[in-house]
Parts: sequence; C-alpha cells; structure tokens
Amino acid sequence: MALWLWCLLFILESLYCWWIIGYGGARWVEGWKSFFLIEWFALDWNAEQIRLYVLIIWLASVVWFILGAIKPEFRLI
Repeated sequence: MALWLWCLLFILESLYCWWIIGYGGARWVEGWKSFFLIEWFALDWNAEQIRLYVLIIWLASVVWFILGAIKPEFRLI
C-alpha cells in the first residue's frame, strides 16, 4: 500500500474516532446503529462504553499507523 493511501486511511479513521469520542457521535450511534458502525457486541452499550472502546481502538490504530509508516511491510496486513 502506498504511503499516501496509508495516511489517508488513517486520517479518515481518526476523523471517525474524533466524532465518536468528542462530538456526540457515541450518543447518535447508541443502540441498534452501533451494530453496523462499531461492532455487533456493542449493541447494548451506552455512549460512555462506546467512547471508551473507540478510544482504545484508536490508540491501537495510532501505534499501527506509526509502525506502518516506518516499515512498509506492516501496511500489507
């Protein structure tokens, strides 16, 4: 995967996480929509649980992005 595409995908994911964590996206996603926008197991979670899950996933994505930016082999996984 090209570096520009790797960066673009990370930016899009970060914008989604930013919306969920800081701008009321978690309240909007709460309920049946979380099945499609988060994961199937988030169906009965409240907004705070969704925000925590997305924060943890985003932090893992930051680490993966940095590793992929340094070593191009990690971009293929």
